[in-house]
Amino acid sequence: MEKLPGPAAGTVAVSTESRLQRTPDGAVWARVGPAHSFWTRYLSAFERVRLLARVTDVTTAPADGSRVDGLGVEVWPLPYYVGPGGYLLRRRSLRRSLQAAVRGVEAVILRVPSPIAATLVPILRRQHRGYVVEVVGDPYDVFAPGVVDHPLRPLVRRWAVRRLRDQCRHATGAAYVTETHLQARYPPGPHTVSAWYSSIDLRAGAFVGEPRPAPPAGAPVTLVCVGALEQMYKGVDVLLLAMRRLIDDGIALRLVHVGDGRFRPGLQRLAAAHGLAGQVTFTGNLPASEVRAQLDGADLFVLPSRTEGLSRALVEAMARALPAIATSVGGLPELLDPDCLVRAGDPTALATAIRGLLDDPARMARASARNLARASDYRAEVLAPRRAAFYRTIRLACRPSPVEPAVVPREHVAAN
Repeated sequence: MEKLPGPAAGTVAVSTESRLQRTPDGAVWARVGPAHSFWTRYLSAFERVRLLARVTDVTTAPADGSRVDGLGVEVWPLPYYVGPGGYLLRRRSLRRSLQAAVRGVEAVILRVPSPIAATLVPILRRQHRGYVVEVVGDPYDVFAPGVVDHPLRPLVRRWAVRRLRDQCRHATGAAYVTETHLQARYPPGPHTVSAWYSSIDLRAGAFVGEPRPAPPAGAPVTLVCVGALEQMYKGVDVLLLAMRRLIDDGIALRLVHVGDGRFRPGLQRLAAAHGLAGQVTFTGNLPASEVRAQLDGADLFVLPSRTEGLSRALVEAMARALPAIATSVGGLPELLDPDCLVRAGDPTALATAIRGLLDDPARMARASARNLARASDYRAEVLAPRRAAFYRTIRLACRPSPVEPAVVPREHVAAN
């Protein structure tokens, strides 16, 4: 048995879909996703954060990893699995680990939608305990046509939407990353404490000082796109098809994509098949400073996503005063004007929108100024107090449980 440090009093348990790695010294690392500084936001109202996440043991720290555990943040290792099949195989041990993980904590916050959160909600309800949801995505978009290719997709979509609506309706507290979009589809219950704040909070260094001028007419144009390639959610295939149309129309274009994942080789092959290998660069994952350098070197940010909650990549591009074109999914319409939005999955509409912006230097300059101003709503000093007030409120609203020692069986952590 492995005993986690510290008593549960003053602790908030936070569930996440992150998959983490643990080295022999006990340190826990994330290759992608939030690191330690992100999870410390809950310390504005609690004394300790217990992060509930899948953890696998590794011999050495990943070269591109960031430390997750640290001052005020401990990681409760859940059984490690990948995909729906892995979840079904480990569901029983996952339930046992989750039951132990929330014993005695003062509050439980579930980042949803999430299979782990869905497993935990019935446990909490049986114990007559409240819970809080932070809604960071939309299963209606995740399981939309063209995003997931499976014969059961329509049934899974309806089931996932109903489940998230039920979780929000019965939650003690519900926070949303959008101002209105997710709230409309997954409304809080009549007695649910609700708030909105983005997971994005940009520090001063994320912003440029002033809008940028439009590029000279006829000059070569650099497009930039940022997003993980573990799924086809980001619509980079659609962007490549749109780019082919624009080049055929005589526009000198190049594309830089920042991000990595298992679909990157297939997208590289698609670019080559359309004669774009020389005009498209896939950089892979980059440190934040290098991402900003790519944004600063581009003329237009393009986000052709098939699904989004609220895009951090888009907000960061706006903070660099980049004009942007995106799809009208999730919370993206809250960020951009309607004439900078297109329907998802339509390369012709995307090409038309890109060209319309590039052909109008005055509009490019207005979009730069407008995006920089809108991004200021996501400054840390704006969002952090709003989050902290919500956390303090839900701490008072969540009934504390008796404090019991917390232990987790070592065998719950499986090697990858």
